[in-house]
Amino acid sequence: MRASLIQIGVDEDETVETRRARAASLVREQTASDLVVLPELWTVGAFAFDSFEAGAEPLDGPTARAMSEAAREARVWLHAGSVVERAEHTGGPGATGGGTALYNTSLVFSPDGERAAAYRKIHRFGFDRGEAALMSAGAEPVTVDLPGITLGLATCYDLRFPELFRALTDAGARALVVPAGWPARRASHWSLLARARAVENQAYVLACGTAGTHAGVPQAGRSAIIDPWGETLAEAPDAGERVVTAELDPAYVDRVREDFPVLRDRVLR
Repeated sequence: MRASLIQIGVDEDETVETRRARAASLVREQTASDLVVLPELWTVGAFAFDSFEAGAEPLDGPTARAMSEAAREARVWLHAGSVVERAEHTGGPGATGGGTALYNTSLVFSPDGERAAAYRKIHRFGFDRGEAALMSAGAEPVTVDLPGITLGLATCYDLRFPELFRALTDAGARALVVPAGWPARRASHWSLLARARAVENQAYVLACGTAGTHAGVPQAGRSAIIDPWGETLAEAPDAGERVVTAELDPAYVDRVREDFPVLRDRVLR
């Protein structure tokens, strides 16, 4: 399986419509890949809190429609990163007026353009400010089955919570996809934690960050594809806009887990 991460740039002078069209064009170029991944909140910017309300969309909104079409035209599985989802409020923090709530929601589309999965980010960043104050939290881990491999879905700040990744592994995930808008000042944590999640779960990690800045916050970039032994197969050298590509071998996950059966020795669950 060939996977490509699109480390798209967020330019504050670029309209959302222009960036949406540009992202769709980049997806359409990845016809040699089986799986394509975009980063977190690339439409509005992960730190552009003042734009969340205005930039919110339903699950069948303009970004979803554009990404569905791009996946269908490229004939790829597409993890379209995340959007600010506006949904009917069901309780919990982050409610907005009019009976609705905002979520940081990742979308996955099949090569037929059908939505295969939606994951609402469980761990919201901000310590009672920003995303943590404005958005509701997701409640359930989400996996999605691709031919030959199951993906576990997580988003940005989730990377700091290993229990979520263990739950995804227990649910059958052999590749863990993490779109992010990770700040440059904590870039070392991004790389360290992505490798740690790969090693401890003996799974591929596809960590896709953004280029550019979000509301003046420089992004880390450094998107990476890491194998189940913790080796980095491909990595962006900086925070420039680029595509990172590597081959995944689902059978290698099985070999690593058989040859070094650490998951079998777990005691606390």
